[in-house]
Amino acid sequence: MMTPSFKQKIYQSFLQNLNEKIDAFQHSLDELRESVLNETKSTAGDKHETALAMLQMEQSRIAKHMQDAISARKSFMQIDLLQDNDVVNTGSLIKTNHGYFLLGVALPKIVVDGQTILAISNISPLGKMLHGKKVADEIEINQNKHCIEGIC
Repeated sequence: MMTPSFKQKIYQSFLQNLNEKIDAFQHSLDELRESVLNETKSTAGDKHETALAMLQMEQSRIAKHMQDAISARKSFMQIDLLQDNDVVNTGSLIKTNHGYFLLGVALPKIVVDGQTILAISNISPLGKMLHGKKVADEIEINQNKHCIEGIC
């Protein structure tokens, strides 16, 4: 299961999820812009001003989430999938007795070919502990022992 093609499939799945999330945020922003335009045509006084302010706050919130997703995608796309596989490094797919981890950028978990994959950041506690480790090395975090079974 720890093959370059499996790793590529995982990478593409994470990238697709990020792109879908960005598209959904863009769609929401487009709908909110339309609502703001319709609201500006209204002349209902205080009620109008409150509704407009609420729409603008929602636009700001969604725009922030969209920028975060774009930033995550940019960082994710910089991951080198072809680096040395002898030791855990940024871009490594790691199989432990607790599952699969992709080291580089923290993203929501995905399922590929029936396997749950967690994308973890280099600066996360687990990411820091895994970095530089080899197959058969063990680490312990939060009273959970992780034994590295494979690196791709």
